[in-house]
Amino acid sequence: MVPKANSHAFWVSVHAGAAAAGQQFDVDVLWNGPALETDYDRQMQIVDSMLAQHPDGLAVAAAERHALNRSLERAAELGIPVTVFDSAVDSTQYMTFVATDNYKAGQMSGRELARLVGGRGPVAMLMNAPGSASTVDRERGFEDVLRAEFPDIRVVARQFSMSDRAKGRAAAENILTAHPDLAGIFASSELSSAGASLALKSRSLAGKVRLVAFDATDDLIADLKAGAIDALVVQDPFQMGFQAVKTLVDKLRGGAPPKQIDLPARVIRKTDLDLPEVHQLLYPDLRKYVGGAS
Repeated sequence: MVPKANSHAFWVSVHAGAAAAGQQFDVDVLWNGPALETDYDRQMQIVDSMLAQHPDGLAVAAAERHALNRSLERAAELGIPVTVFDSAVDSTQYMTFVATDNYKAGQMSGRELARLVGGRGPVAMLMNAPGSASTVDRERGFEDVLRAEFPDIRVVARQFSMSDRAKGRAAAENILTAHPDLAGIFASSELSSAGASLALKSRSLAGKVRLVAFDATDDLIADLKAGAIDALVVQDPFQMGFQAVKTLVDKLRGGAPPKQIDLPARVIRKTDLDLPEVHQLLYPDLRKYVGGAS
């Protein structure tokens, strides 16, 4: 199993879900990914190294939608079933795609930010990185829904965080300087969200410039409680990891997994945090499955 990166909270939760499936179905799950989501070459090296070990199945979250095409062709040549998870690829050489419906999640984000800014005014997008299919789909869904349903909202700035908290903060600072009348920001990934929140807090704009963030970490949840973030659009990374492994197990045991499994996202506001189902979504028991997780 090869994620986009190892270090982010999102991928730790995916890893825990994969490990939980490994325990339940009695299979060995070998996990390895690059340190950074933008290290495309390193991810290709890891995938090719995995294939050289001739595993019974491969699950991969492509950091860039074109970069792994040759590796997926090689897996097909070797007869190794492949599940793509989290982020789409342009290749057709895979069995199943397991992911959040990211376009719909982007639409949800747009409608939530529109509600927060009263349906009018200038807003900005703090995007993730070019070529990352999952976040590109979110960003496209966000812009499409604003264009179709909220003509009085204008997207006046778009910058990338390059999946880096510090770069995300710097990009958000640039946007806030250039647009002092900004009404809201949509951040399309975990580290974009962290960077945007840091920028708003540093300028005492928390709660004034509305922020819809994506994914959930302890820090982002704390910012939601404190009012620096107005809403989190949250995936279920634990279930994503679990289902990715389960599809490969089903195939290896004679089943026919579906071509696509869409996992829903959810908008979470501060008032939702005490709901039992929200607590379970935000705080899966990672330590039970991944040693040293926090």
